[in-house]
Amino acid sequence: MPRGHKSKLRAREKRRQNRAEAQSLKSAEAATGEDAEAACSSSSVLAGAPSSATGAGPLQTPSSAPATTSATAGVSCKRSAGKAKGRVCKSKSSSQASPSPESFALDILTQKASHLVDYLLNQYQMKEPIRKTDMLKIVHKWYRKDFSEILKMASDHMDLVYGLELKEVKPNGNLYTLVQNEDATSDESVSRAWTFPIKGILMPVLSVIFLNGNRTSEKEIWEFLNMMGIYDGKSHFIFGDTRKLITQDLVQEEYLVYQQVPNSDPPCYEFLWGPRAHAETSKMKILEFVAKMNDRVPTSFPAYYAEALKDEEERARAALKASSPSKAGGDPRPASSHYPQPE
Repeated sequence: MPRGHKSKLRAREKRRQNRAEAQSLKSAEAATGEDAEAACSSSSVLAGAPSSATGAGPLQTPSSAPATTSATAGVSCKRSAGKAKGRVCKSKSSSQASPSPESFALDILTQKASHLVDYLLNQYQMKEPIRKTDMLKIVHKWYRKDFSEILKMASDHMDLVYGLELKEVKPNGNLYTLVQNEDATSDESVSRAWTFPIKGILMPVLSVIFLNGNRTSEKEIWEFLNMMGIYDGKSHFIFGDTRKLITQDLVQEEYLVYQQVPNSDPPCYEFLWGPRAHAETSKMKILEFVAKMNDRVPTSFPAYYAEALKDEEERARAALKASSPSKAGGDPRPASSHYPQPE
């Protein structure tokens, strides 16, 4: 082929690639308002929330929280990209700054991971095979180079929120499976009853209650559940009749307390931890859950950490008194010494 003709072909191919890249960038920019908002919304943040249809939404910091923690406490839209931390998503009214290319890209990856969570939960619930080829289609060819990171975000969420571990059926194969995480079910502080699917709603609800001063109005709980894609009066494909689950089933099992707010007129209701929740988990465990959803550590939330540490000390004191009444006046923190003291 003549050299000039080859040069024309190369130039033509280069122009075609440039047009494709320009179109991709244009599409991405057009999606900023929609995709980034969805990725950072409470219903699609994988660092602290799941997909639009499932999982635990962001655990918002109560407005009454101490100033030292109000900006950070709760599950937010943080995510690590390599060693760098992602931004905290804010509403349009709270910040007029345009997202950086890095944070926008991270938001898109988070959104893609949330779609994988939907897929994984659906396949697990329907007892259908989980195929890598299907997940690659969900991720889209533009993001296949990021598939490993996206899949890790999704699998980490499944593990943390639902106690389900994603495993390859065969190394480098096309099939995956979800199994109950043995580490989670063997945790001494949490009974084996805390498994899929109940764990997926109970842990987030207990977190909301703790972060709101250990009691939360029914209205606030439903606002939170709405952000998870769960609505009153609408059957959820994972949790079924959610109202019955949280106001009857979990109440009868003593994980939650559902009661009328004293002297409320018209009557309104609130949620608190039930005795079984107090027995089988703790404020520190819940704070650790919230911290992991934020890629943080519990001490990042000083006020909540101090409350959780006090709870650990009280538990240790009660356990010591129960095991040996004569030692009740000893060190009040023998079982919580592995938690660092707040500075």
